[in-house]
This record gives sequence, C-alpha cells and structure tokens, in this order.
Amino acid sequence: MESEEGSDRLHRALRDPSRVDLVAVAHLRQRVQDLEWRYDTVPSTALLAEAGHVHAQVDTLAKHAVGRIAKEMRLVQAEAATLLGQLTWDASQRRDHRTALKYLERAEAAARDIGDPTAQGYALLRRAYVALYGQHDPGTGLALTRRAGELVDGISAVLTGLTHLHAAEANAMLGNTGACETALSSAETQFGRISPSDIAAHLYSPGQFDRLAGSCYLSLGDHVRAQRILGQAARTQQRSPSKSGALVFANLSLTHLHQRDIEAATTALHRALDIAETTRGGGGLNLVARVGRELSPWRTNPIVEPAYDRLLSLLTAA
Repeated sequence: MESEEGSDRLHRALRDPSRVDLVAVAHLRQRVQDLEWRYDTVPSTALLAEAGHVHAQVDTLAKHAVGRIAKEMRLVQAEAATLLGQLTWDASQRRDHRTALKYLERAEAAARDIGDPTAQGYALLRRAYVALYGQHDPGTGLALTRRAGELVDGISAVLTGLTHLHAAEANAMLGNTGACETALSSAETQFGRISPSDIAAHLYSPGQFDRLAGSCYLSLGDHVRAQRILGQAARTQQRSPSKSGALVFANLSLTHLHQRDIEAATTALHRALDIAETTRGGGGLNLVARVGRELSPWRTNPIVEPAYDRLLSLLTAA
C-alpha cells in the first residue's frame, strides 16, 4: 500500500513539481536502494536505464523542492548520482572513468551542500575505487580513502572500515607492507564494532575483509598467505555468489598460478567464470582476462584448454 501511495505521489509531483512531498521523495529513495541491492548480482547494463530514469526524476523535482523536502531531495540526488557513477563504470568494464567521476563528483557536491558526511564520504570512497582499480593510481586512491575516512570516522564503523581496507590495498600496490598491515588491522577493528543500526550496514558483507586482505598480499607477492586468506573468502562466496566472488576466485587462481599449481589455478578460474558469466561485473571480467593472459603459456594443456575457451567466449561476448 505504501509503495502504491508513493508511486501515486511521485506521478503527481512529476506532473506538477511544486507538489513534491516527503512521500514522493521516500519513494524515489526506495527505488535507488532497490537498485543498489540488485547491483551485486545483476549485470550493470540491465540496471543502467532504470537508474538513469530515477536520476533524471530526482534532478527534475530537486529544482522545485523547498525547506526540509529540498534537503531530503539533495540526499537522494547524492545517492542516485553515486549509484549511476558505480553502474556506468562497471558497465564499461571499468574503462569510462570520466563519466563515472562526473556522477561521483556531483554526488559529493550534493552531500556537501546539505552537510551529510556519510553520503559525501561514500562518494569519495567510490572515487577512490576508480583511482585504484581503473586508473591504477594508488597515490590518489590513498589520498581519497583518507579524506573519506576523516568524514565518516565515528559515524559508521562499516564505512570507516572500508576506507581502511582500501587504504590497505593502495599501500599494497605501492609496496608499503607495514602501512598495508596497519590499515588491515584498523579495518578489522572497525568491522568488529559494526552494529545492526550502522547507517551503512548494507555495504558490509561476509568475506569482504578476506577478499581485500588476500588481494593485498597478492600485490605484495606473498602468494602463500594470499592463497590461504582468499580460500577463506572463497568458502563464503560458495554460500552467496556475487560480482565480488569473481574477484575472489580470479585472485585465488593467480595465487595458485604464481606457485605453478596449474590444475588448482584452472579450477579457481572456472569458478570465477561461472560467476562472471552471470553477473558481468567489470572488475571480474578484467581480472579473469588477466588470469587468461598469465595462463596463456599453458593454453593448450588439456586441463587449461576448456577454461581458456570459456574465457575467450566470455570476453568476446562482453
């Protein structure tokens, strides 16, 4: 009933923007959150049109909102722009940095205008992801995670933990083992403080710490430790596969490959491909492509060849 009422109020507001009210705003925010929930298991290309439509509706109504409604609408603007930046980047296989950053910078500005450090910090953290995993600029990524961390410290243990976790990966990319491990320890401490009331609780998932910690040790060249930690993350992913699962299994494949265990590397690659074929996550597609490049000397091996063929088919379709 509430959803029907919200939809009716929204349609009325779109016909006459001066009539926008808090019910219509709440309905728009729920639509953004529903898209966020679907992101990790649905290809971003399937969500982009709807996300763009919601973003346009928010922008239209925000021009006419006043008082408390204007403030609430600016928050939804920040959330919708953050989501659209995330989807655009993922759908482009993490290549269209410019469009993603345009939306994320808009989100940050909207959150800053209303003094919402949580939304601003999350937009900054998403900008850090683009720097780290798209532009391969760990220095900028580290600076952005620090700025985000300053904003959310004491507000959300989840977001604070995520800023430390990605700061750890930035330091790993820079070869700073000590700083990486300090940041991992800080992230683990924050995640230990998460309560059900955390404003960003929906951004935390089991296995998240192990996935990033394993990636850190892979970057640092400690393949045995990376394999052990990623193996723990993989067991979690078996219970709840998602876009991030493709990253886990692709990185696990790399740890085996660097130890010249071709059979185990291929097994993990098959699992990464299972997930990437369904979710089409940009990070997962990029990482399985990297595994393929590193496996190419063994591509005619009877164990490797079927996985290699699957990979080529996936990348061609993508």
